[in-house]
Amino acid sequence: MKEVVRVAGGQGFWGDSLEAPRQQAEGGPIDYLMLDYLAEVTMSILQKQKERDPSMGYARDFVGAIESVLPAVVDRGVRVIANAGGVNPPACAAAIRKLAESKGVGGKIRIGVVTGDDLLGRIDELIADGHSLANMETGEPLSTIRDRVLSANAYIGSTPIVEALSRDANIVITGRSTDTALTMAPLRYEFGWSATDWNHLAAGIIAGHIIECGAQCSGGNCLYDWRSIPDLANVGYPIAEAKADGTFVITKHAGTGGRVSVPSVSEQLVYEMGDPHEYITPDVVADFTTIHLEQEGPDRVRVSGIQGRPSTDKLKVSIAYRAGFKAVGTLVYSWPDALEKAQLADKVLRERLERLGLHFDHILTEFVGASATHGVLASRNPVTTDYPEVQLRFGVRGNDRAAVERFTREIAPLVLNGPPSVTGFAGGRPKVEEIVAYWPALVDKSVVTTKVEIL
Repeated sequence: MKEVVRVAGGQGFWGDSLEAPRQQAEGGPIDYLMLDYLAEVTMSILQKQKERDPSMGYARDFVGAIESVLPAVVDRGVRVIANAGGVNPPACAAAIRKLAESKGVGGKIRIGVVTGDDLLGRIDELIADGHSLANMETGEPLSTIRDRVLSANAYIGSTPIVEALSRDANIVITGRSTDTALTMAPLRYEFGWSATDWNHLAAGIIAGHIIECGAQCSGGNCLYDWRSIPDLANVGYPIAEAKADGTFVITKHAGTGGRVSVPSVSEQLVYEMGDPHEYITPDVVADFTTIHLEQEGPDRVRVSGIQGRPSTDKLKVSIAYRAGFKAVGTLVYSWPDALEKAQLADKVLRERLERLGLHFDHILTEFVGASATHGVLASRNPVTTDYPEVQLRFGVRGNDRAAVERFTREIAPLVLNGPPSVTGFAGGRPKVEEIVAYWPALVDKSVVTTKVEIL
């Protein structure tokens, strides 16, 4: 058994730095490279791609990432774990196998493919068997929007990843695995933690939660003392150095920018956290209130004391469904009286849409530059109301695509027939986009069976 296992985080989402995987593999010693690509909206995007082309449906950036780290995988034994498979893990694995063969290392790559999370083709069967897949927030049964469902994926845990590693896979590709399982699985495999070793499993989950968002825990997007964080242009991505007793250190490669500190790690810990006593995953329920953080040295935070409890009998299911159409257009009004001009343009546009008989489920106006982020117009702020410029951002949504399309033709005329001093209409007419909405649900663990194949 290794005394220390190093798991490096190299992607926080699909669209993160293309250089991070290579930098993690080449910047110093690591045992595993964890790449997290999936978010709720990502699954629906990938499903739409797969509808257009059955060979798609995975995070294509992953192919480039593997190409950049192949020397580390082949020559140094670094193993890669990623949920880049999206809604089509077999196609993703086929692309990686083709890459390895083209580089002459096909015989040195063993790809573990984890499937079973995709429930899209089983929805009717599940509903018929009494699984309502009710919305966790509203309680509505999925049957109310069944005909609009685009994707449905259960969040699976670490067990199939551990199986793939035990079968000597050096690249493991999953679909909708939990982000945290990508880090916990190699620790469970290396240290032999059992499926009921709740405290150790919870420690692995917390390690995964800290590094799952990439550089967000090592100085990126860090609010605390952000002006003093060094060399963000060369920010280092995080590494979890774990021991068999469940303690671990969060660090980064020497010579990289950013900062690993108790505040930076703390900020990531509270990211996407609900009840701190019950961070629920398929493997374990972790208690965030038991976490102890200690600055062990420069860019080294020691994490200890973590406790966990038995997992539940449910899995969360991420469901995406079609929910109409939207379009958003912008105009920029300049000084003087920029906010007042933008407000008048908003009033004029609303009246014209009503006169045309165009009705929408929702109309949203934001005055960017006038506290739009916080939903409060700066005109209520006694400090200043005379802005050098204000962007009017006007959006509509509804089920009638034709009405949304007509709206896109009504914002441009304001350039000449609305308030004065307008600019910023570069890019032309707004585009109509299909809205994909999120439906969180629960399903019994017993109905989800994963499968591991080794290529």
